[in-house]
Order: sequence, then structure tokens, then C-alpha cells
Amino acid sequence: MLVTVFSSGCSLPGLGSAQGGADSVRIASLNTTESQVLANIISELVKHETNYQTEIVDNLGSAPLMHQALVRNDADIQAASYTGTELTTNLNLPPTKNAKKATQTVRREVKQRYDQTDFPSYGYENLFAFMVTQKDAKKYKLETVSDLSKVADKFKFGVDSNWINRKGDGYQAFQQYYHMSFAQAYPMQIGLVYSALASGKMNVVLGYSTDGRVDSYHLKQLKDNRHFFPPYEASMIVNNSLLRKHPELKPLLHRLDGKIDVHTMRSLNYQVDDQLLEPKVVAQKFLKKNNYFRGDK
Repeated sequence: MLVTVFSSGCSLPGLGSAQGGADSVRIASLNTTESQVLANIISELVKHETNYQTEIVDNLGSAPLMHQALVRNDADIQAASYTGTELTTNLNLPPTKNAKKATQTVRREVKQRYDQTDFPSYGYENLFAFMVTQKDAKKYKLETVSDLSKVADKFKFGVDSNWINRKGDGYQAFQQYYHMSFAQAYPMQIGLVYSALASGKMNVVLGYSTDGRVDSYHLKQLKDNRHFFPPYEASMIVNNSLLRKHPELKPLLHRLDGKIDVHTMRSLNYQVDDQLLEPKVVAQKFLKKNNYFRGDK
């Protein structure tokens, strides 16, 4: 269905100026803080260490849109790819809880189907994570998702509206897997779940493990002790046409392999969401702090 829709020749949202050029590297980014920070890290690294110009194809609204941007050659690099999302959403394959198998499958399939390279992980996973306030965690002795079974029947649950009806790893599958249901489930925008929990409007929410607001609101993240969620290793995906045309970019991009752990990513997100710094500024600070700039620019 997506191919039919997007092959009409119409521009995708965010692609209006993404024309590209012989010396231009185009980086696709979701409209999330994390994706924009990663896109700017790649952009600033390429600009500083090469003579290429970069362009961020910004604010794409979903993983399929970002995927299609590369397939249509409207962009060269997908800044943020997550194994679980690639498997089920972009590759239409069944989810797996085996992280190694998921990575190998994504790497093989994007190469065979789309002539793309899935780079090694940046060094972290962006997992779905159940969260409660520190006060309730202490009051009810909540450390794991299984611990929620003691209070689920009186807890209000706030969750991303895209997740609640999702097949495979959505709410229905969760209820069957963990054998629990919450008193009420409230679908909402993902950006609102953290403040809803902190203000007491919700008792438990499902957020993202790398979101800077986890620290902003001092929330307690519960361990998925029965491993319900599939792996979401974060990496970039690159069109091989770019790497063949500019082979020197490959070792440069590999310098980001395994260099961003979950605490670093959460801190980078926090600087944007809480301290209101621009993603570009946060990216430059990260690259300078970690001695990525070797050239004279």
C-alpha cells in the first residue's frame, strides 16, 4: 500500500527542498528530538570532516515516510533506525525477541531489497518502557513490569495512541503476555504521557527509555522482566549508491559505531527537551566533547 501511495510522484512531507547534488549529503530525520539530534550529529560530522554540503530532510512524521525517502532517493541516510520498527513496519516481517537475529535479518533484508547498508548500532536501544513516579514505586514496591500486577486494577494507564492497537507488541498482546489489564487505558500523544504521569493524571505510562523527560520528571523506569518488547537497537541506514559514489564517507560514518550509550542519548535528548537547546547545538557539543573533529575547520 505504501509503495502505491508514494509512487505517485508527489513530494513527501519535508522533502520540498531535498533536491540533492553532486556534493550534497541528504539526511532524513523524524520529527522526534532523538532523530533530529542524530541527524545533526551526522550532518555536522560530514560537514566538518569533508568538503560536502549536507541537508537534513526534516520532520518526517513516521518511520515508513523516512524509509520511503531513502527508497525514492529523496534522501541518502536514515538518521535513526530501530531494529524492531524496521522488522515489523518497514520490512513487514514478524517481530523477534532475539536481538542478534533481529539485527542480522534487518541487515540482510535492507541490502537485498533496497541496496542499503544498516550500520552497527550507535550503542543503545530505545525501548518502550513502563514508568511510574518515584513516590508510587516506593509506596507499592514497583521495580519490574510484573510488579504492576499488584496495582493494575486501580491504575490509570497513559499510552501513545499508535501503540494501543498495534499488532504483535501492542496493548492486547501485552495483556495476554503479562496477564494483566489496567483499570483504564488512555491513548494520547507520546509527548504528553510524561507530564500526565508527573502531574498525577496517570498512575503508569508507556514511554521511551531514552527520552530526556524521564530525567526531567525523575520517573521510575520498570524493568521488562519477562522481555515482552522486541529489541530496538538504534543505528543509521545508508543508501549504497552514496557509499559507492563517495567511499570515504563509510569510515567516517563508522566512527559513530557504538559511541552513544543510553545515558548519553537520554542526556542529549534532555538538553533539547528540557534546556531548550537546538539539536544542531547539542550535536556540535557532543562532537567537540568527544574529539570527533580532526580537520582544521
